[in-house]
Amino acid sequence: MRCHEVDYEIFGDDMQVVEVELDPSETVIAEAGAMNYMEDGITFETKMGDGSKPNSGVMDALLNVGKRVLTGESIFMTHFSNTGTGKKRVAFAAPYPGKIIPIDMNEVNGELICQKDAFLCAAYGTSLDIAFQKRLGAGFFGGEGFILQRLRGDGKAFVHVGGTVIKRELKPGETLRVDTGCIAAFTSGVDYNIERAGNLKSMVFGGEGLFLATLRGEGTVYLQSLPFSRLANRVSQASGFGGSKGEGSVLGGLGDIFGDS
Repeated sequence: MRCHEVDYEIFGDDMQVVEVELDPSETVIAEAGAMNYMEDGITFETKMGDGSKPNSGVMDALLNVGKRVLTGESIFMTHFSNTGTGKKRVAFAAPYPGKIIPIDMNEVNGELICQKDAFLCAAYGTSLDIAFQKRLGAGFFGGEGFILQRLRGDGKAFVHVGGTVIKRELKPGETLRVDTGCIAAFTSGVDYNIERAGNLKSMVFGGEGLFLATLRGEGTVYLQSLPFSRLANRVSQASGFGGSKGEGSVLGGLGDIFGDS
């Protein structure tokens, strides 16, 4: 099915809100709990699934629920529709400091692969699926595990990334090495793999991670400067309720002796 055509406006800087404008009978789908405010005339309904296959059977619905569970998201999605007259607006807020990226799915050949919790909202008709990592190495050490989200459609979709967003266009044969947690999304023409981060000393004491992600091929890559895991780790350390082993060191707290924290 073709996606609904929606207009939008993004407000804010570090804690952004996207305001979606709906014509009568238009609908936008969103993660449960993402709504910030809505005008009179907007109604919402919680459903299992994105609604991109309205005539699907019970088994398809159960399969979609299972996929949502695997990605760690709620099994329900909220559908917001303009049941009034004239244009109406509904807004969705980012869950933590960062940027909201508007994606015209037509400009990315109808498909975008992103981290599990990146999706915020999209025009009705957008399909949300899971993308398994084919390589064991990328699955175990790639930061996002075996499962990523795959968005398909021909309308507008909105994803959220932590910190500042960097958009890179990879040319054929070009390679980009990235911290595994800093990959937010990429188009289907980009090949994703992992490789060892330097020599043994660098892997143990460098704090840059045991592995780096390698992106090759022609396409668009969206990078984030502040992965949520890094933010949560810093907050945990500052609150005195422990901390983590860091993003890359296998030494845990001992690794801090050689760092500046």
